[in-house]
Amino acid sequence: MTSDAASSPPLLPPAARVFVAGHRGLVGSAVARRLAAEGCQVLTRTRDELDLRDAERTARFLRAERPDAVVLAAARVGGIMANSTYPVPFLEDNLRIQLSVIAGAHAADVDRLLFLGSSCIYPKHAPQPIREESLLTGPLEPTNEPYALAKIAGICQVQSYRRQFGRRYISAMPTNLYGPGDNFDPETSHVLPALIRRFHEAKEAGREEVVLWGSGTPRREFLHSDDLARACLLLLRAYDDETPVNVGCGQDLAIAELAALVADAVGYRGRIGWDTGKPDGTPRKLLDVSRLEKLGFAPRMPLETGIRETYRWWLHSGS
Repeated sequence: MTSDAASSPPLLPPAARVFVAGHRGLVGSAVARRLAAEGCQVLTRTRDELDLRDAERTARFLRAERPDAVVLAAARVGGIMANSTYPVPFLEDNLRIQLSVIAGAHAADVDRLLFLGSSCIYPKHAPQPIREESLLTGPLEPTNEPYALAKIAGICQVQSYRRQFGRRYISAMPTNLYGPGDNFDPETSHVLPALIRRFHEAKEAGREEVVLWGSGTPRREFLHSDDLARACLLLLRAYDDETPVNVGCGQDLAIAELAALVADAVGYRGRIGWDTGKPDGTPRKLLDVSRLEKLGFAPRMPLETGIRETYRWWLHSGS
């Protein structure tokens, strides 16, 4: 190690004070748990305490607390139906949150920040598996374009603060996530929790068939939120580059296969039908995770086990 490297401050100090924006959500709660388990002091604020869309209040909070690092996991998120129905808040709320938190962190002289985006930033027909270099090389999936554009703006903001001010800000692009703390609302949930709820309610009602959106042929990749949290900690400690990093497991399956797994985990024994008049979304979305693997990351939670654990969590959560 050179003398310069030896004298450089660590990317994430031991026992760091870390503000996790969005700590009540699926991603933020998992990240907060992991950081706390590793001896970090986790700073949080509820939405009632601090509306992250309010740039002035957010900047004031960050200047007062001066955390060692920020993890920006706060976002308005949802599935195909929510994105298609409410494009304005998916665009504007996410832009406001990102501008407030990232600019506020810089103004408070916070030198380390991790921005969490989404794999939907990539073109609809990007070559598979999707490499980070595919960003901005083709048209986006129309059903979530406003959300994707907001996340792309967040990546650009991170890169701009690196280039202009030398900030050690980084971006990570997770694949489809699931786990405890997920959103099971029938109007706004993503595909996996939506399937859990649909099959559970069908089992309880004794329905002979559950009809799902689309054809069942699109392929998706799923990562447990605890595995994402492990990846986030690794990136905070070991990664410092402007290129966003894909976070996934490197394996995918058809939505029809996922539905069968969820039905089995829930105990639903009826038929599964498909409404092909409804949109499928992107045909396939599998991330190239070689950049993350080179840092030493490998997921630990098998999908079948994760689905069963998530179902049990939901049953006991009362949500």
